[in-house]
Amino acid sequence: MPFYEKGNVRIHYEEAGSGFPLFIIYGGGLNSKVTYANGPFDAFEEFKSEYRCISMDLRNANGGQSTGPLDFEAPWDAHTHDQLSLLDRLGVDKFFVMGFCIGNPLIWNLQKRAPGRIVGSVHAQPSGVDPNYPDYFIKNNLKIWAPGLVASRPDITMDSVNRYLDKMYKGVDFVLTVDRDFVRACQTPMLVLPDNVPSHPYAVAIEMTHLAANAQMSFFPWKDNKENVKLAVRHIRTFLKANRPAGA
Repeated sequence: MPFYEKGNVRIHYEEAGSGFPLFIIYGGGLNSKVTYANGPFDAFEEFKSEYRCISMDLRNANGGQSTGPLDFEAPWDAHTHDQLSLLDRLGVDKFFVMGFCIGNPLIWNLQKRAPGRIVGSVHAQPSGVDPNYPDYFIKNNLKIWAPGLVASRPDITMDSVNRYLDKMYKGVDFVLTVDRDFVRACQTPMLVLPDNVPSHPYAVAIEMTHLAANAQMSFFPWKDNKENVKLAVRHIRTFLKANRPAGA
């Protein structure tokens, strides 16, 4: 299994296929890893015959092999730095990115921290803030992510986890990492595949698509049966092909 180490951070990643790079951020919140057992489809299997697919375990994901300190100053930026450092190490400059769930705010943070490098983005089940569920992400991560992390890392306490989650999620709005003006100014082509659960609000997907100048939306619901998933994957494939750089 390949690893990339930089300072006190160790990142586990996977590659498959060849061609123009497609960076895949799987879902699962802070437990995002190189596989997504609960995902609607296996992006690696679908696209490795056409693209150089790259994915990684998010730092400190339960069940993953990427480790590093909790960054209390800029947690989103720390994850984005891990991702960009890996892509740099692999010699990737411009790339497509496909994100499920937490991939949505991470894609927007990549757009902010590495302008011009993303040539097209796919936002599947995009995470965002539903005002009907205040502090949803903090509560959910305290239940799903924190216990396993604390049990496996004696250097991390629940007090530090609470501090970290507050910094990451307290007072967030919309797509968590950027504001509406940033989305409105984004010119990158993007495809949105909406969901409608508390962590992936339909209203956020709709607004994001309306605001971004070169955004389009796939149909909804698309995860309810295998045939609809196939149609959604076909839409993704068409989108990627249309936006692949000439000669790439």
